[in-house]
Amino acid sequence: MSNRPAALKKAGFSSNIKLVMHQSRKALVLFSGGIDSTTALYWAQGRYAEVSALSFDYGQRHRVELALARCLARRLRLPHRVLKFDLRQVGGSALTDLSVSVPRIVHQEDIGPGVPPTYVPFRNGIFLALAAAWAEAKGINDMVCGFNTIDSPNYPDTRASFVRAMQRAVDLGTGAGSRGHRLRIVAPFIRMKKSEIIRLGLSLGADYSFSISCYSGGEVPCRRCSSCLLRKRAWEEAGTKDHLFTRLRKEGKI
Repeated sequence: MSNRPAALKKAGFSSNIKLVMHQSRKALVLFSGGIDSTTALYWAQGRYAEVSALSFDYGQRHRVELALARCLARRLRLPHRVLKFDLRQVGGSALTDLSVSVPRIVHQEDIGPGVPPTYVPFRNGIFLALAAAWAEAKGINDMVCGFNTIDSPNYPDTRASFVRAMQRAVDLGTGAGSRGHRLRIVAPFIRMKKSEIIRLGLSLGADYSFSISCYSGGEVPCRRCSSCLLRKRAWEEAGTKDHLFTRLRKEGKI
């Protein structure tokens, strides 16, 4: 703990990340198992008296992320719950409708403008609503999210304006808010590039070997979806090897 502020300052994050230990506050991390939420988990551990993780099984194509999220939560000895609901009934996304293919992309420049087909309608709004209910019931103060928009600006439910709107809804729509005990949505990475998020995580000792980004549904990345390409570029910009591929090679899976 004592060396983390120095490590962050050395990594160049002292002006962007608040180095505050919330001695008596509890945090709930929305934990998908990807790079951003994995970093959020380590970030929260250094700042809160108690940290727990909440994941969602919503019928996503890449449900393997949940199994590996459980692995990391066990390694960190953190309480971890998975809430289950089925957004396949809603459809409208390549991640929840198996009749819609995940787009295959050769170069990142081929990622088109507009809302991508891998957007799940209002997914993060649903996640935050469920997380707020969970946090209120469990007496948790803050909900920590790994949302960011620099590398993926076309997802409408990761923007700062969306977070502000959801915070307003939580303030108005919870008993905790009406009693003056605000449930905060904390999105510390929202103006950071994914490579910066990785470098921050590495400075905190994050292990990304169990983090899944690929949309295709397997533990071994397809390397042809937009998420795989963004992840590849981020690790290259971070100047180090992707922990996931290091583990997969060691286990003989690639």
